[in-house]
Amino acid sequence: MCGIVAYLGDKPVYPILIKGLQRLEYRGYDSSGVALISDNKLHIYKKSGKVVDLDVYCQGKIPESNIGMGHTRWATHGAPNDLNAHPHVSHSKRLAIIHNGIIENYMLLKKKLEKKGYTFQTDTDTEVLLAWIEEIWNETGKPLVEALCLALTQVVGAYAIVLMSNDDPGRLIAARKSSPLVVGIGEGEYFFASDATPIIEYTNHVVYLKDEEIADISLKDGLKIRTIDNLNIEPYIQQIKWELQELEKGGYDHFMLKEIYEQPQSIADSLRGRIDKTNQLVTLGGIKELENKLLEANRIIILACGTSWHAALVGEYLIEDLARINVEVEYASEFRYRNPIIREGDVVIAISQSGETADTLAAVKLAKQKGATIFGICNVVGSSISRITDAGSYTHAGPEIGVASTKAFTAQLSVLSLLALRLGYRKGSIAESRYHTLINELRQIPDKVEIALKEDKTVEQIAKAFKDVRNFLYLGRGYNFPVALEGALKLKEISYIHAEGYPAAEMKHGPIALIDKEMPVVVLATNRSAHEKIISNIKEVSARCGKIIAIVSKGDQIISELADYVVEVPETEEPFSPIVSVIPLQLLSYHIAVLRGCNVDQPRNLAKSVTVE
Repeated sequence: MCGIVAYLGDKPVYPILIKGLQRLEYRGYDSSGVALISDNKLHIYKKSGKVVDLDVYCQGKIPESNIGMGHTRWATHGAPNDLNAHPHVSHSKRLAIIHNGIIENYMLLKKKLEKKGYTFQTDTDTEVLLAWIEEIWNETGKPLVEALCLALTQVVGAYAIVLMSNDDPGRLIAARKSSPLVVGIGEGEYFFASDATPIIEYTNHVVYLKDEEIADISLKDGLKIRTIDNLNIEPYIQQIKWELQELEKGGYDHFMLKEIYEQPQSIADSLRGRIDKTNQLVTLGGIKELENKLLEANRIIILACGTSWHAALVGEYLIEDLARINVEVEYASEFRYRNPIIREGDVVIAISQSGETADTLAAVKLAKQKGATIFGICNVVGSSISRITDAGSYTHAGPEIGVASTKAFTAQLSVLSLLALRLGYRKGSIAESRYHTLINELRQIPDKVEIALKEDKTVEQIAKAFKDVRNFLYLGRGYNFPVALEGALKLKEISYIHAEGYPAAEMKHGPIALIDKEMPVVVLATNRSAHEKIISNIKEVSARCGKIIAIVSKGDQIISELADYVVEVPETEEPFSPIVSVIPLQLLSYHIAVLRGCNVDQPRNLAKSVTVE
């Protein structure tokens, strides 16, 4: 949620800020703004709408400056308008702030400040936070960074903030708790950002701030980090391996389409180095320390949200089928609020693309407090979940800019497939011949996804037929039930068409009442184990005049003759069929959204990384 970028160096600041905000717009796009210091004076420019609206507004107004900060907002407290947009300025006009997160006790702080004579112009918790910091600064007379430490000890909630003061025009101060913040270190220049996307063009050396750490940067003194308890911390500098071209559209109309087409490579990257070709063995370095605990686990609990939750459901099928370990999949947002039972011998797996998902992170902390062993699966190196877990595996999908997740989902499935195979082999729950068959098949999945992508034109024609419908139903069985859920979510996210995913056998228990000639029904029909049952489901829909869009294995003549529309994908082993069968569903949602004139990469009301509750 929301995007932060800030710069201190010798370059003109505005071009860096505006380009950074454009790269961060997938995180929040209700409003945006910039602040910079020129001639010891704060200059603030902000505008509701997209970053391009801000850029137009700023033309001809920006003074020369080498220090500044910018923000893209996803509204929480207060409507998305010019007034509530960030940056905010303090009452004295000495301080400016940008903020991601939610201050939970802002009303309590606000009442205290109002008794001291403060008045507030916006509906935001951020203005209250800034006033609180300024009040402590004025009261104590301490340097700003020390006053910030004191102020934050009385703040409850999540925050990533950057502060500027016209009293010290060569300094930026930032702090974080439960909301990501990265420090970029260049040659004689420094950056702050919510993630690495605005930084990578200038430097690949970063420091990931930890919870309750404050970063103080100036050209004179460099980077200094301390805790809110005022303890000095030695910065740990890491190197980002992303390339700049990964953040560009590369000739595609949208990031989502580019990322759909990147999946043969991103899946291959997720598998690379993890299958020993000589011995045909899975080697997951990230689980070495936890492997025995996983093998001996009475139960594995998988925590996730959104698309990652759908990947977790596939993981449940994989681990129970191949490794014969009991698995429960939980919405992280529910798990953390219901006093969950964690037993000795339980292992928790947390799945998150960003590694910063607020509910998943909070659920992991709760599970850890209860003594669980935590294994993480995420995409972003240095993210909060990767740091808090006991061990884990990165998906290596590369940056995903489109808000609707695509390549992250198939990368997560790839890692879960490797994990299930590894555990199953070690437990002896898979016959060796079957194990080698599955290994060989998994190695071919990137090529099969490449073939599935060649059905794009077929899918586009189907999209033209259904772009104006109001409802969709998605049906799947076994491994493909979570894919039905994921297909429905993708359509809802970016085309704003109501869609529901169901286990195909549950159709008779309610959803069948909705089926008529206006209702398209997408059927995932690649399962060999339930082929006859799926045929029965299709006939039930057809008898009620529903329109059948079938995703079938290549050469399936029976279902092809029954369906109104057919998309063929390469046949694969059933445990890996979700990785292939989801491709047409991603393309279908994309093309319908484009045909409806929707903003594919920035769907309304959504943000890429949900870092607030």
